[in-house]
Amino acid sequence: MPDKKKICMIVPEPSVQGGIASVCSGYYDSALTRDYDVVFLESYCDGSKLKKLWKALGCYVRFLRLLRRNPPDLVHIHSSFGPSFFRKLPILKLAGRRGIPVVNHIHGSDLKGLYYSRGPQRRALVRRTYEACDRLVVLSEHWRKEIQRIAPRADIRVIGNYAVIHPEVLEESRMKERFASKQILFLGMLTPAKGSDTFVPVIRAVLRDVPDARFVFAGAGEPAAFLNALTQKEREQVSFPGWIRGAQKEKALAESAIFFFPSQMEAFPMAVLEAMGSGLPVVTTRTGGIPDIVPDASAGTLTEVGDADAMASALTALLTDRALWERQSRSSLAAAKERFSLEKHLKQLEALYEEVLR
Repeated sequence: MPDKKKICMIVPEPSVQGGIASVCSGYYDSALTRDYDVVFLESYCDGSKLKKLWKALGCYVRFLRLLRRNPPDLVHIHSSFGPSFFRKLPILKLAGRRGIPVVNHIHGSDLKGLYYSRGPQRRALVRRTYEACDRLVVLSEHWRKEIQRIAPRADIRVIGNYAVIHPEVLEESRMKERFASKQILFLGMLTPAKGSDTFVPVIRAVLRDVPDARFVFAGAGEPAAFLNALTQKEREQVSFPGWIRGAQKEKALAESAIFFFPSQMEAFPMAVLEAMGSGLPVVTTRTGGIPDIVPDASAGTLTEVGDADAMASALTALLTDRALWERQSRSSLAAAKERFSLEKHLKQLEALYEEVLR
């Protein structure tokens, strides 16, 4: 039996807040690690700048040691825009010098900050870096077109993120409890980029029509500004539990009725996929790769970025129409299972590995 091909995957710490860590968490103890000899090297952690610097330097040292002792057949980098792009440059250069092929898996959404708002030297660096990779992986057709525009010679493949499927949420007793909860869940950073400027008007409009609706904004950030803008009665229907993960996140998804995600820019958000895997109708925005996840009204509602009135109307309609809510709940889970399963994602990734390793 031939030896397994060796893959070095550059990942963040599993505990990091954000979508890349959520994606990578599914790779541990998966078909990927059974079919290949995978070494995971962590290049990023949450915390102070100094802590992040030491984490990156430690990754470079471990990567150099790996190159000397047991060089991989392929390097799979998970990157974003901003500091993540620059953090991965030493890995790319070291792998290139050894002739080791590199798959650069791009998760970012702020291409303006990395490229379009920068000068010619930065643009040239981005273009050279992307075109030097053996393959670029992007998360949607939207992002393939965006990256191809700035790196026309890059070899780009689309592999979307995945959803963990929870079919048990469609049991009749669970459906009844979830609809009755009238709980609207948000997962993500509490920042304007994630649509936080719509939180207050949406809360206010929904509670005007559905006074017993509940909002849970689970994410990192400072909720004081939102709470201070609400009346005491409105505050009683809103909670901010902070960043949640693991069993706590699964519990919040299982107990909610609707997923609310008013983001201004996205690549292919894991939060939306996680919600669909838990059978939640999704009220979100028409930006980035989101329309590729929620392409029509069967599994949720797409609004324009910043349109708080449309978001509130969609949420209210779902909270007050059990038949509509149930149709979208079932369609959401079905779409996640059919199009975004982890198994399908891993098969696409392995097919890409085999293509590069030939």
